[in-house]
Amino acid sequence: MAEKKTAKLPRAVYEQELLRLQAELVKVQEWVRSEGARVVVVFEGRDAAGKGGTIKRVAELLNPRVARIVALPKPTERERTQWYFQRYVEHLPAAGEIVLFDRSWYNRAGVEHVMGFCTKEEHQLFLRQCPIFERMLVEAGVLLHKYWFSVSDAEQQKRFRRRLDDPTRRWKLSPMDLESITRWEAYSRAKDEMLVHTDIVEAPWFVVESDDKRRARLNMIAHLLASVPYHEVPPPVLELPRRPPSTGYVRPPRDLQTFVPDHTAGL
Repeated sequence: MAEKKTAKLPRAVYEQELLRLQAELVKVQEWVRSEGARVVVVFEGRDAAGKGGTIKRVAELLNPRVARIVALPKPTERERTQWYFQRYVEHLPAAGEIVLFDRSWYNRAGVEHVMGFCTKEEHQLFLRQCPIFERMLVEAGVLLHKYWFSVSDAEQQKRFRRRLDDPTRRWKLSPMDLESITRWEAYSRAKDEMLVHTDIVEAPWFVVESDDKRRARLNMIAHLLASVPYHEVPPPVLELPRRPPSTGYVRPPRDLQTFVPDHTAGL
């Protein structure tokens, strides 16, 4: 018997809970900063699985000097000659920082492997070294969290179609994305093999069901909050100073400055 489809989460419920969770993320941020913690969150999954939207909501109210998003382009010729993990190491957090990887070193287990951008030997080497690399991060005190966003083929197709028809979203659709449609099973096998080798006790994978983007975002953020041992850090006591009395300053005439035209006047 087919599973009963869960109803889409109402927008009002989603927005209220999202704001509550984002307020907790701000508390995590202040805890990370005060404790000198180092947090890495890896977002992986199929194209159009909802990673980008979730990352946007996680980072939306955070200080970009504390929480930064890392979305690396394809490697340069020089980077291709380096140890595979090397280009990612330089983006790892220092004390008091949170790094959100919008795709990560797991590119080698997915798109590079499926599309033939790496050799079989390089792929196998990655699967051997990745657990060692991640254990080193955890042993060094990095709080590493890995999320795989799972989307059905039917829902992915709908999202691709919406991107294709929407000029404001078309930039999200690349030839590589379209290629993934014809290689659905190859990506599935690659993901399964990746999980077998890299779902380790020290850094387990957590799967986020993302056919409903609203539920996926809330579920992922709530899980992250439950996984970080944070506590509320009392904010510093601040007081607005009194504005000093005028010393005679006079603003220059408006016609000496060039102002942005009032576009809204014609609305």
